[in-house]
Amino acid sequence: MKLLPILLLACAGAYAADTATAGASEIPFDSVPNLLKLPPDLHLGEAAGVAINSKKHIFVFSRGNTTGPAYGATASQILEFDQNGKYVREIGHNLYAWSFAHTVRVDRHDNIWAVDKGSDMIVKFNPEGRVEMVFGRKKEASDEGGPWTRVNPPRPAVDGQFRQPTDVTWDNEDNIFISDGYINSRVAKYDKNGDWVKSWGVPVPMEDRANPKPGQFNTPHGITSDAQGNIYVADRGNRRIQKFDHDGNLIKIITIDVPVPPNAMPWYGNPITGPAATAQSGAPWSVCVTPGPGTQYLYSVDAFPGRVYKLTLDGQLLGYLGRAGRQMKQFGWTHEIACTGENEVYTAEILNWRVQKLILHPGK
Repeated sequence: MKLLPILLLACAGAYAADTATAGASEIPFDSVPNLLKLPPDLHLGEAAGVAINSKKHIFVFSRGNTTGPAYGATASQILEFDQNGKYVREIGHNLYAWSFAHTVRVDRHDNIWAVDKGSDMIVKFNPEGRVEMVFGRKKEASDEGGPWTRVNPPRPAVDGQFRQPTDVTWDNEDNIFISDGYINSRVAKYDKNGDWVKSWGVPVPMEDRANPKPGQFNTPHGITSDAQGNIYVADRGNRRIQKFDHDGNLIKIITIDVPVPPNAMPWYGNPITGPAATAQSGAPWSVCVTPGPGTQYLYSVDAFPGRVYKLTLDGQLLGYLGRAGRQMKQFGWTHEIACTGENEVYTAEILNWRVQKLILHPGK
Protein backbone atom coordinates (compact mmCIF):
# COMPACT_ATOMS: atom_id res chain seq x y z
CA MET A 1 0.00 0.00 0.00
CA LYS A 2 2.80 2.42 0.85
CA LEU A 3 5.02 1.83 -2.19
CA LEU A 4 2.51 1.71 -5.03
CA PRO A 5 1.48 5.39 -5.09
CA ILE A 6 5.14 6.36 -5.03
CA LEU A 7 5.88 4.01 -7.93
CA LEU A 8 2.97 5.38 -9.90
CA LEU A 9 4.22 8.93 -9.50
CA ALA A 10 7.83 8.03 -10.18
CA CYS A 11 6.90 6.25 -13.40
CA ALA A 12 4.80 9.09 -14.78
CA GLY A 13 6.47 8.72 -18.15
CA ALA A 14 5.65 5.02 -18.48
CA TYR A 15 1.95 5.42 -19.30
CA ALA A 16 0.19 6.63 -22.43
CA ALA A 17 -2.05 9.68 -22.33
CA ASP A 18 -4.94 10.13 -24.72
CA THR A 19 -7.27 13.03 -25.26
CA ALA A 20 -10.66 12.37 -26.83
CA THR A 21 -11.37 15.43 -28.96
CA ALA A 22 -14.20 16.66 -31.11
CA GLY A 23 -13.24 14.47 -34.07
CA ALA A 24 -16.38 12.41 -33.49
CA SER A 25 -19.91 13.66 -34.06
CA GLU A 26 -23.19 13.64 -32.20
CA ILE A 27 -24.94 10.26 -32.20
CA PRO A 28 -28.72 10.11 -32.87
CA PHE A 29 -30.58 8.22 -30.17
CA ASP A 30 -33.96 7.45 -28.66
CA SER A 31 -35.14 7.14 -25.07
CA VAL A 32 -37.63 4.35 -24.33
CA PRO A 33 -40.88 5.95 -23.08
CA ASN A 34 -42.54 4.83 -19.81
CA LEU A 35 -39.62 2.62 -18.89
CA LEU A 36 -40.44 1.90 -15.24
CA LYS A 37 -43.95 0.95 -14.11
CA LEU A 38 -44.14 1.89 -10.45
CA PRO A 39 -47.04 0.95 -8.16
CA PRO A 40 -49.35 3.90 -7.37
CA ASP A 41 -47.97 4.35 -3.85
CA LEU A 42 -44.27 4.10 -4.77
CA HIS A 43 -42.07 6.92 -6.04
CA LEU A 44 -38.42 7.31 -6.97
CA GLY A 45 -36.31 9.82 -5.13
CA GLU A 46 -33.03 10.91 -6.60
CA ALA A 47 -31.97 8.00 -8.83
CA ALA A 48 -28.37 7.53 -7.72
CA GLY A 49 -27.70 4.18 -9.39
CA VAL A 50 -28.87 1.73 -12.04
CA ALA A 51 -27.71 -1.78 -12.93
CA ILE A 52 -28.93 -4.61 -15.18
CA ASN A 53 -28.63 -8.36 -14.56
CA SER A 54 -28.45 -11.26 -17.03
CA LYS A 55 -32.26 -11.45 -17.23
CA LYS A 56 -32.38 -7.75 -18.19
CA HIS A 57 -33.96 -6.92 -14.84
CA ILE A 58 -33.37 -3.30 -13.84
CA PHE A 59 -32.11 -2.39 -10.37
CA VAL A 60 -32.48 1.22 -9.25
CA PHE A 61 -30.71 2.59 -6.17
CA SER A 62 -32.93 5.50 -5.23
CA ARG A 63 -32.67 8.12 -2.55
CA GLY A 64 -36.24 7.30 -1.70
CA ASN A 65 -37.87 5.77 1.37
CA THR A 66 -36.46 8.78 3.19
CA THR A 67 -36.68 8.88 6.97
CA GLY A 68 -35.38 11.34 9.54
CA PRO A 69 -34.76 15.08 9.52
CA ALA A 70 -34.30 17.21 6.42
CA TYR A 71 -30.54 17.22 7.02
CA GLY A 72 -28.87 13.90 7.71
CA ALA A 73 -31.90 11.85 6.69
CA THR A 74 -31.58 8.21 5.64
CA ALA A 75 -32.18 7.95 1.88
CA SER A 76 -31.46 4.54 0.31
CA GLN A 77 -33.72 2.04 -1.42
CA ILE A 78 -33.03 -0.68 -4.04
CA LEU A 79 -35.99 -1.38 -6.33
CA GLU A 80 -36.05 -4.21 -8.89
CA PHE A 81 -38.02 -4.14 -12.16
CA ASP A 82 -38.33 -6.89 -14.75
CA GLN A 83 -37.19 -6.66 -18.37
CA ASN A 84 -40.45 -4.89 -19.28
CA GLY A 85 -40.10 -2.34 -16.50
CA LYS A 86 -42.73 -3.93 -14.22
CA TYR A 87 -42.04 -3.52 -10.51
CA VAL A 88 -40.84 -6.75 -8.87
CA ARG A 89 -39.65 -6.04 -5.32
CA GLU A 90 -37.64 -3.95 -2.91
CA ILE A 91 -34.28 -5.38 -1.82
CA GLY A 92 -32.84 -4.78 1.64
CA HIS A 93 -35.81 -3.04 3.22
CA ASN A 94 -34.71 -1.46 6.54
CA LEU A 95 -31.11 -2.63 5.98
CA TYR A 96 -28.64 -1.46 8.65
CA ALA A 97 -26.27 -0.14 5.96
CA TRP A 98 -28.79 2.22 4.39
CA SER A 99 -27.92 5.87 4.79
CA PHE A 100 -27.27 7.70 1.49
CA ALA A 101 -27.47 5.80 -1.81
CA HIS A 102 -24.59 6.14 -4.24
CA THR A 103 -24.33 3.28 -6.79
CA VAL A 104 -25.63 -0.22 -7.48
CA ARG A 105 -23.88 -2.86 -9.60
CA VAL A 106 -24.59 -6.46 -10.66
CA ASP A 107 -21.67 -8.85 -11.10
CA ARG A 108 -21.41 -11.65 -13.67
CA HIS A 109 -23.03 -14.08 -11.21
CA ASP A 110 -26.08 -11.81 -10.82
CA ASN A 111 -25.15 -10.79 -7.29
CA ILE A 112 -26.31 -7.26 -6.46
CA TRP A 113 -23.85 -4.83 -4.88
CA ALA A 114 -24.84 -1.57 -3.21
CA VAL A 115 -22.42 1.22 -2.34
CA ASP A 116 -23.74 3.55 0.36
CA LYS A 117 -21.80 6.77 0.68
CA GLY A 118 -23.48 7.80 3.92
CA SER A 119 -22.74 4.65 5.93
CA ASP A 120 -19.31 4.01 4.34
CA MET A 121 -20.45 0.47 3.53
CA ILE A 122 -20.53 -1.82 0.49
CA VAL A 123 -23.01 -4.70 0.65
CA LYS A 124 -23.20 -7.80 -1.55
CA PHE A 125 -26.64 -9.40 -1.96
CA ASN A 126 -27.11 -12.78 -3.62
CA PRO A 127 -29.64 -12.99 -6.50
CA GLU A 128 -32.36 -13.84 -3.97
CA GLY A 129 -31.70 -10.53 -2.20
CA ARG A 130 -30.01 -11.81 0.96
CA VAL A 131 -26.84 -10.23 2.33
CA GLU A 132 -23.73 -12.33 1.62
CA MET A 133 -20.82 -9.97 2.25
CA VAL A 134 -20.24 -6.60 3.91
CA PHE A 135 -17.32 -4.20 3.51
CA GLY A 136 -16.70 -1.18 5.71
CA ARG A 137 -18.52 -0.14 8.87
CA LYS A 138 -20.58 2.88 9.71
CA LYS A 139 -20.09 4.91 12.85
CA GLU A 140 -21.93 3.51 15.85
CA ALA A 141 -25.22 5.12 16.80
CA SER A 142 -24.06 5.21 20.43
CA ASP A 143 -21.12 7.43 19.56
CA GLU A 144 -21.08 11.11 18.78
CA GLY A 145 -21.81 10.91 15.07
CA GLY A 146 -21.14 13.05 12.06
CA PRO A 147 -19.94 12.69 8.47
CA TRP A 148 -16.30 12.48 7.51
CA THR A 149 -14.92 15.90 6.66
CA ARG A 150 -12.33 16.78 4.05
CA VAL A 151 -9.15 18.29 5.40
CA ASN A 152 -5.84 19.38 3.91
CA PRO A 153 -3.51 17.59 4.09
CA PRO A 154 -5.82 14.59 3.68
CA ARG A 155 -6.14 12.01 6.44
CA PRO A 156 -4.16 8.82 5.77
CA ALA A 157 -6.30 5.94 4.50
CA VAL A 158 -6.84 2.91 6.74
CA ASP A 159 -6.87 -0.59 5.23
CA GLY A 160 -10.37 -2.03 5.29
CA GLN A 161 -12.02 1.24 6.29
CA PHE A 162 -13.97 3.40 3.87
CA ARG A 163 -14.78 7.09 3.91
CA GLN A 164 -17.60 7.97 1.54
CA PRO A 165 -17.04 5.18 -1.03
CA THR A 166 -18.56 5.59 -4.47
CA ASP A 167 -18.57 2.44 -6.65
CA VAL A 168 -17.47 -1.17 -7.11
CA THR A 169 -16.33 -3.46 -9.95
CA TRP A 170 -14.62 -6.84 -10.50
CA ASP A 171 -12.01 -8.37 -12.78
CA ASN A 172 -12.30 -11.69 -14.60
CA GLU A 173 -11.00 -13.51 -11.51
CA ASP A 174 -13.80 -12.00 -9.37
CA ASN A 175 -11.38 -9.79 -7.43
CA ILE A 176 -13.27 -6.83 -5.99
CA PHE A 177 -12.30 -3.19 -6.60
CA ILE A 178 -13.90 -0.35 -4.64
CA SER A 179 -13.48 3.34 -5.42
CA ASP A 180 -13.08 4.96 -2.05
CA GLY A 181 -14.09 7.97 -3.00
CA TYR A 182 -14.68 11.42 -1.55
CA ILE A 183 -12.27 11.31 1.40
CA ASN A 184 -9.68 8.54 0.92
CA SER A 185 -9.46 8.99 -2.87
CA ARG A 186 -8.03 5.57 -3.68
CA VAL A 187 -8.91 2.15 -5.11
CA ALA A 188 -9.18 -0.75 -2.65
CA LYS A 189 -8.72 -4.34 -3.87
CA TYR A 190 -10.07 -7.51 -2.24
CA ASP A 191 -9.94 -11.06 -3.52
CA LYS A 192 -13.11 -13.01 -4.39
CA ASN A 193 -13.39 -14.28 -0.81
CA GLY A 194 -13.41 -10.76 0.59
CA ASP A 195 -9.82 -10.80 1.89
CA TRP A 196 -7.90 -7.54 1.70
CA VAL A 197 -5.23 -7.41 -1.02
CA LYS A 198 -3.99 -3.83 -1.44
CA SER A 199 -4.94 -0.27 -2.30
CA TRP A 200 -3.49 2.29 -4.69
CA GLY A 201 -3.81 5.97 -5.36
CA VAL A 202 -3.59 9.03 -3.13
CA PRO A 203 -5.64 12.22 -2.81
CA VAL A 204 -4.33 15.05 -4.95
CA PRO A 205 -2.95 17.80 -2.67
CA MET A 206 -4.33 21.30 -3.01
CA GLU A 207 -1.10 22.51 -4.55
CA ASP A 208 -1.38 19.91 -7.34
CA ARG A 209 -5.04 20.49 -8.24
CA ALA A 210 -4.20 22.47 -11.38
CA ASN A 211 -1.86 19.74 -12.68
CA PRO A 212 -2.56 16.42 -10.93
CA LYS A 213 0.02 13.68 -11.21
CA PRO A 214 -0.70 10.14 -12.42
CA GLY A 215 -2.09 8.01 -9.60
CA GLN A 216 -3.50 11.00 -7.73
CA PHE A 217 -7.28 11.15 -7.37
CA ASN A 218 -9.73 13.96 -6.74
CA THR A 219 -13.05 12.24 -6.01
CA PRO A 220 -12.83 8.89 -7.83
CA HIS A 221 -16.59 8.87 -8.43
CA GLY A 222 -17.01 5.66 -10.47
CA ILE A 223 -15.18 2.50 -11.45
CA THR A 224 -15.58 -0.23 -14.07
CA SER A 225 -13.56 -2.99 -15.76
CA ASP A 226 -13.13 -4.73 -19.10
CA ALA A 227 -12.79 -8.38 -20.12
CA GLN A 228 -9.00 -8.26 -19.70
CA GLY A 229 -9.38 -7.17 -16.08
CA ASN A 230 -8.28 -3.58 -16.65
CA ILE A 231 -9.76 -1.06 -14.25
CA TYR A 232 -11.16 2.33 -15.31
CA VAL A 233 -11.56 5.01 -12.64
CA ALA A 234 -13.75 8.07 -13.18
CA ASP A 235 -11.43 10.63 -11.61
CA ARG A 236 -14.11 13.29 -11.60
CA GLY A 237 -12.40 16.12 -9.76
CA ASN A 238 -9.35 15.79 -12.01
CA ARG A 239 -11.57 15.65 -15.13
CA ARG A 240 -10.08 12.43 -16.45
CA ILE A 241 -10.40 8.65 -16.57
CA GLN A 242 -7.41 6.69 -15.28
CA LYS A 243 -6.96 3.18 -16.70
CA PHE A 244 -4.99 0.60 -14.67
CA ASP A 245 -4.28 -3.10 -14.86
CA HIS A 246 -5.76 -5.16 -12.03
CA ASP A 247 -2.61 -4.75 -9.95
CA GLY A 248 -2.84 -0.97 -10.00
CA ASN A 249 -0.23 -0.24 -12.66
CA LEU A 250 -1.24 2.79 -14.68
CA ILE A 251 -1.87 2.11 -18.37
CA LYS A 252 -3.38 5.32 -19.69
CA ILE A 253 -4.99 8.61 -18.75
CA ILE A 254 -8.00 9.55 -20.88
CA THR A 255 -9.49 13.03 -21.07
CA ILE A 256 -12.59 14.04 -23.02
CA ASP A 257 -12.36 17.45 -24.68
CA VAL A 258 -15.42 18.23 -26.76
CA PRO A 259 -16.24 21.94 -27.17
CA VAL A 260 -19.19 23.17 -25.14
CA PRO A 261 -21.93 24.64 -27.35
CA PRO A 262 -22.17 28.42 -26.87
CA ASN A 263 -25.86 28.12 -25.96
CA ALA A 264 -25.39 25.24 -23.48
CA MET A 265 -27.53 25.57 -20.37
CA PRO A 266 -26.94 23.73 -17.09
CA TRP A 267 -29.88 22.02 -15.43
CA TYR A 268 -30.07 24.76 -12.79
CA GLY A 269 -30.46 27.71 -15.12
CA ASN A 270 -27.93 30.39 -15.98
CA PRO A 271 -25.37 29.58 -18.70
CA ILE A 272 -21.86 28.63 -17.58
CA THR A 273 -19.20 30.41 -19.59
CA GLY A 274 -15.46 30.84 -19.55
CA PRO A 275 -12.98 28.54 -17.81
CA ALA A 276 -15.64 27.05 -15.51
CA ALA A 277 -17.45 25.48 -18.46
CA THR A 278 -14.26 23.91 -19.79
CA ALA A 279 -13.36 22.56 -16.36
CA GLN A 280 -16.65 20.71 -15.98
CA SER A 281 -17.18 19.46 -19.52
CA GLY A 282 -16.02 15.85 -19.83
CA ALA A 283 -15.55 15.38 -16.07
CA PRO A 284 -16.64 11.74 -15.59
CA TRP A 285 -19.41 11.14 -13.07
CA SER A 286 -19.76 7.48 -14.02
CA VAL A 287 -18.17 4.99 -16.40
CA CYS A 288 -19.18 1.60 -17.75
CA VAL A 289 -17.83 -0.94 -20.24
CA THR A 290 -20.11 -2.93 -22.51
CA PRO A 291 -20.13 -6.70 -21.94
CA GLY A 292 -18.22 -9.15 -24.09
CA PRO A 293 -17.60 -11.29 -26.00
CA GLY A 294 -16.52 -9.19 -28.92
CA THR A 295 -15.49 -5.57 -29.09
CA GLN A 296 -16.10 -3.67 -25.88
CA TYR A 297 -16.77 0.05 -25.55
CA LEU A 298 -16.28 2.56 -22.76
CA TYR A 299 -19.04 5.01 -21.83
CA SER A 300 -18.71 8.11 -19.66
CA VAL A 301 -21.09 10.88 -18.58
CA ASP A 302 -20.72 14.45 -17.34
CA ALA A 303 -23.08 16.83 -15.54
CA PHE A 304 -22.45 19.82 -17.78
CA PRO A 305 -23.15 20.14 -20.61
CA GLY A 306 -24.88 16.89 -19.65
CA ARG A 307 -23.65 14.48 -22.31
CA VAL A 308 -23.04 10.76 -22.71
CA TYR A 309 -19.75 9.85 -24.43
CA LYS A 310 -18.95 6.63 -26.32
CA LEU A 311 -15.27 5.68 -26.55
CA THR A 312 -13.01 2.79 -27.43
CA LEU A 313 -11.19 1.16 -24.54
CA ASP A 314 -8.08 3.07 -25.62
CA GLY A 315 -9.88 6.36 -25.19
CA GLN A 316 -10.77 7.26 -28.78
CA LEU A 317 -14.00 9.23 -28.85
CA LEU A 318 -16.58 7.62 -31.15
CA GLY A 319 -19.44 10.01 -30.50
CA TYR A 320 -21.54 11.79 -27.91
CA LEU A 321 -25.19 12.55 -27.25
CA GLY A 322 -27.64 14.50 -25.11
CA ARG A 323 -27.59 17.66 -23.07
CA ALA A 324 -28.72 18.91 -19.67
CA GLY A 325 -32.44 19.41 -19.23
CA ARG A 326 -35.70 17.99 -17.91
CA GLN A 327 -37.24 16.49 -21.04
CA MET A 328 -36.78 12.96 -22.37
CA LYS A 329 -33.36 12.55 -24.03
CA GLN A 330 -32.02 15.25 -21.72
CA PHE A 331 -30.20 14.66 -18.44
CA GLY A 332 -30.17 16.04 -14.93
CA TRP A 333 -26.88 14.99 -13.39
CA THR A 334 -26.46 11.41 -14.62
CA HIS A 335 -25.03 9.79 -11.50
CA GLU A 336 -24.56 6.26 -12.83
CA ILE A 337 -24.60 4.68 -16.27
CA ALA A 338 -25.07 0.98 -17.08
CA CYS A 339 -24.01 -0.53 -20.42
CA THR A 340 -25.88 -3.55 -21.76
CA GLY A 341 -24.70 -3.45 -25.38
CA GLU A 342 -22.68 -1.43 -27.83
CA ASN A 343 -25.59 0.94 -28.43
CA GLU A 344 -27.82 0.40 -25.40
CA VAL A 345 -27.25 2.18 -22.09
CA TYR A 346 -29.23 3.16 -19.00
CA THR A 347 -28.82 6.42 -17.11
CA ALA A 348 -29.79 7.15 -13.48
CA GLU A 349 -30.41 10.85 -12.89
CA ILE A 350 -30.13 12.67 -9.59
CA LEU A 351 -31.98 15.86 -10.46
CA ASN A 352 -34.75 14.42 -12.66
CA TRP A 353 -35.53 11.47 -10.31
CA ARG A 354 -35.63 8.92 -13.13
CA VAL A 355 -33.91 6.23 -15.17
CA GLN A 356 -33.75 6.37 -18.96
CA LYS A 357 -33.01 3.55 -21.39
CA LEU A 358 -31.16 4.92 -24.41
CA ILE A 359 -30.95 3.29 -27.85
CA LEU A 360 -28.17 4.73 -29.99
CA HIS A 361 -28.33 4.89 -33.79
CA PRO A 362 -24.74 5.63 -34.85
CA GLY A 363 -25.43 4.65 -38.48
CA LYS A 364 -28.11 7.28 -39.05
